[in-house]
Amino acid sequence: MPNQPIKLRSLLPHALGAWLALAFTVLSIVLTLLLVTALEHKATEQVREQIGQALAELAKQSSNRLERGMFERYREVRLLAQRRDLRPDMPLAERRRALDQVQASYGYYGWVGMAGMDGKVQVAAKGLLEGMDVSARPWFHNALNGIYADNVHDAVLLAKILPKQAEPWRFVDVAFPFLDANGKPLGVMGAHLSWQWARDVQRSVMAGVTAHRKADALVVDDSRYVLLGPADLLGKQIAQRSLQKARDSKDGGFAVEQWPDGRSYLVGYARGQGYGEYPGLGWTVLVRQDLDTAYAPVRRLREYGLAAGVVLAALFSIGGIAIARRITRPLGELAASARRIRRGETVPIAVGSGSYEEVQSLAATLNGLVADLVNRRRDLEQLNATLEERVEQRTRELEDALVTVRASEQRIAAIIEAAQDAFVGVDLRGNICDWNSRAGQMFGWSRDEAIGHPVAGLLVPPRFASSVDKAIDMFKLTGRSDFLERHFERMVVNRRGVEFPVEVTAGLAGRGDSAFFSVFIRDISERKKVERMKSEFVSTVSHELRTPLTSIRASLAMLADGTAGELPDDVRGLVDISCESCERLVRLVNDVLDIQKIESGRMEFHLREQALLPLAEHALEAMQGYARQQGVALRADFATDAATLLANVDGDRITQVLTNLLSNAAKFSPRGEQVVLRLDAYGDRARIAVEDHGCGMPADFMDRVFQPFAQADGADSRQKGGTGLGLSICKSIVEQHGGTIRFTTAEGAGTTFMVELPLAQA
Repeated sequence: MPNQPIKLRSLLPHALGAWLALAFTVLSIVLTLLLVTALEHKATEQVREQIGQALAELAKQSSNRLERGMFERYREVRLLAQRRDLRPDMPLAERRRALDQVQASYGYYGWVGMAGMDGKVQVAAKGLLEGMDVSARPWFHNALNGIYADNVHDAVLLAKILPKQAEPWRFVDVAFPFLDANGKPLGVMGAHLSWQWARDVQRSVMAGVTAHRKADALVVDDSRYVLLGPADLLGKQIAQRSLQKARDSKDGGFAVEQWPDGRSYLVGYARGQGYGEYPGLGWTVLVRQDLDTAYAPVRRLREYGLAAGVVLAALFSIGGIAIARRITRPLGELAASARRIRRGETVPIAVGSGSYEEVQSLAATLNGLVADLVNRRRDLEQLNATLEERVEQRTRELEDALVTVRASEQRIAAIIEAAQDAFVGVDLRGNICDWNSRAGQMFGWSRDEAIGHPVAGLLVPPRFASSVDKAIDMFKLTGRSDFLERHFERMVVNRRGVEFPVEVTAGLAGRGDSAFFSVFIRDISERKKVERMKSEFVSTVSHELRTPLTSIRASLAMLADGTAGELPDDVRGLVDISCESCERLVRLVNDVLDIQKIESGRMEFHLREQALLPLAEHALEAMQGYARQQGVALRADFATDAATLLANVDGDRITQVLTNLLSNAAKFSPRGEQVVLRLDAYGDRARIAVEDHGCGMPADFMDRVFQPFAQADGADSRQKGGTGLGLSICKSIVEQHGGTIRFTTAEGAGTTFMVELPLAQA
């Protein structure tokens, strides 16, 4: 037979003693691992702290050595620039000899020389570059501008003159202007300090540490370029977190971080702060050590701990086997008694007198359990005798409940079928799941033809189909929708492809996966036709009224102006009354036409960016005559920056809004009071406010103040007259401009209307 795979269960122990021995062994191993892990964690923290502090101290020492070295060269070059024997009026040979001595006294000077104000080298140690133009070099013009030390750079002019070496020549420039007796600069004293100086400083500080700890030292400039360090990083820009920490800390520190080579390092850092009068060049010294090398002692400690754990586990296993046998002996006796009961013996379970309390308690419990099982067997036999009768009773109850559910379904179906509106059920996938006969009459599809088809593809015009699918998807995603439990109008299409308007009411029925949208649809084609006829009738009548009204108004104006001759006083009074009534009728016709244009969407707006102040002033001037008739004074209260407020508006329409608000305010203000027109900025909007001191609005009128033909029922409102169209027109015009109109009022304290329009710059 082929080899059968060994099951893991067959390898596990079966006896309790073996399990206890295994538990002792596993417990000892786990304890050893936990102990080693805890020691390793603590040792790792201590090693990291110790090595990190040491690396930080090395970085700080290197940084201090570099800053002190630069300070000495900084001071030395400044003193050279002040020496009398190097002044331009001294012999050239003596000056060159003095510079040769300076270069010989400090071997890291690659070049020392003096250049005149024209940028040409006058004298230099060993005559190097004499006569060359160095005016374009940074160290020359920086020294004249008060910057006396420059960062590390490659040799340019000296690269071809100085002896060849393994690494390219690199310099740190230090330069000071030398002055005449009056403090006027005569030229620049410059010195090129070989960057080999910094490498020697690094070696002196890191001597012994590099070999023992395998640590690297880097010098990084203020732009994060590596000036000194490993060959693979030299001249490259790095973005280590330790550089930012060095900038934020004056005393340095250390960090653990990953480097571009993919390895993790323990990094000590210190940033140079200059020394004495030398301001520093922003060099940061990093001393890094690979984590594997740093944590090598910890790994050795873990290995020792694991070896000790293995030995302890072996000892615990041997002792565990002996203890397990002693512990499990009473349980074995208990198991033997249980096997006798299983074979049918009725003798009670007995245990030795030296057994544990737990074993004795278990024996007593088992004895009670056996007696209980005998009693339960007797009860079970009695229960079986009545089981069939109970099953039959439950079956009858379920059948009665099913009949009730079916009756409810039939009632709901009858109600839906008898509904005056079309009913369409739509599941959460957007497919039609229910359909009454009225829907078939409205759309021309039978129930069988409609069920299962997407509602967006069958009933919705193609241009709107995507919006229906998006609305259903949004409901499934958020559980909310703006089309539920409200009436809204939509365009639908029937089987013949004819589109017609309907009013839709949608709700959600059911729960979970069985939920669906119940949609009732009412054809409003006739209603829309009547509304269209009404609009056309109103528009036609208004236009027809305009023509005779224009003639009547012109004739009455001629009579009032005396064009037809002087009129008697009583006739003039009648003519004035007729003029006022004619003007009122013209305004009524214009308001009706504006409302009709707004409702039909045919009101035109000619928007352009313009100042709002002239519009406000024009409206105020236009209403002065009407205000005088009402015995009311109009006053402007414009902000100081009102002239700068620009908006993208139709000037005539905004003027119409303002004159309407001003006329209402003047109409409802007591004689002798003031109406104030304000214009100011409100955030990114312009705010225009019209404030009166009239009787205010009643509370029950506030909710319908902007509705067409809305008028307060107070006696004062009736006496003042009006059609109730003005504020509705104002609201529509303002909203077409992207603005808002609102009001504040209190009975007996006046009313303030506020119009807010978006500023052009916003």
